[in-house]
Amino acid sequence: MKDQTRTIGQLSRRKFLGTAASAAAAISILPLSTSCTSTPSVAAAGSKLNSKFAGVQIGAITYSFRDMGSNVETTLKACVDSGCSSVELMSTGIEEYLGAPAAPPRPQRPPQPQGPPPAGAGAPAARPAGGFQRAPLTPEQQAAQEKYTLDMKAWRLSVPMTKFEELRKKFNDAGVGIHIVKFSPSRWSDEEIDYAFKATKALGAKGITEEIGEEAVKKMGPIAEKNGMFAIFHQHMQFATEGFSYDPFLAVSPAVMMNFDAGHFFGSTGIHPNTIIEKYHDRIFSIHLKDKTGPNTTPPNMNQVWGQGEMPIADVLNLLKEKKWPIYVDIELEYPVAEWSTSVKEVKTCVNYARQILI
Repeated sequence: MKDQTRTIGQLSRRKFLGTAASAAAAISILPLSTSCTSTPSVAAAGSKLNSKFAGVQIGAITYSFRDMGSNVETTLKACVDSGCSSVELMSTGIEEYLGAPAAPPRPQRPPQPQGPPPAGAGAPAARPAGGFQRAPLTPEQQAAQEKYTLDMKAWRLSVPMTKFEELRKKFNDAGVGIHIVKFSPSRWSDEEIDYAFKATKALGAKGITEEIGEEAVKKMGPIAEKNGMFAIFHQHMQFATEGFSYDPFLAVSPAVMMNFDAGHFFGSTGIHPNTIIEKYHDRIFSIHLKDKTGPNTTPPNMNQVWGQGEMPIADVLNLLKEKKWPIYVDIELEYPVAEWSTSVKEVKTCVNYARQILI
């Protein structure tokens, strides 16, 4: 029965792909008035680029375009070409684009073992305990890294916020709104975290994302609150750990919000993600959406092309549509991209996939 269900899912995607070209054309001319008014579209006024469907804002985390490098202009073009009017912008490349000091070269990783597995082994050679580690820094490299850390702090505390406002305008003029910036600054000094929130506000976003953890939440929550912003925390497979809960993190500050990764949640637990969304909808700022197999499928917890996995994507989108909850939905492209395709094409297909569910 499971195989039959999976086959039906694959056929559904083939049928969908057959209409993707017409959907892509439709998305480019969709009038802003077709969107619900429960949350404002982040597309620039008058822009034809609009990926908000039936009141649900579909966007992407720019990690989805990681194969294209970190150049800000390339990232913006990828957003536009994929039809995303809303993005969670990875900070990689932002500071470099605005003139930050260049980072020193990083030590090379040792080469990974090559060749077939040993005779009688059924799998490739295992990695050493802890995985492959970077070579230790030489005294010269350590000194260069320490200088870079100081130089970056000095730059961050002196860069004019007008530079970030200009970058915001560049995105907005292209029809793309930035709702989150992933600076991941919890290990920075308090002054630099304060800078990150100010820069994020200048970019037009509502908050900063970081990976969830007790120290990060306690450090960033109060600074976010002081700046009138959100500290938004992303989870991976923590819900599969007995006793894990959002509650202790949310209690730290009203400025603490969640970036709920529905795919990681379902892939690791097999539980319907709407159980979390319904419970914490007022503390979930955004959702990462992807397709996966469940934990009891072979292979388990595996990224899949949308429509070929078991993640209830339609249920998640329709819940947000029905409840009119102002939660951003960001495509996170993690499945392998075929050689004949590109990350931009795949994200565009995911945008249209969501559109067909919602309208």
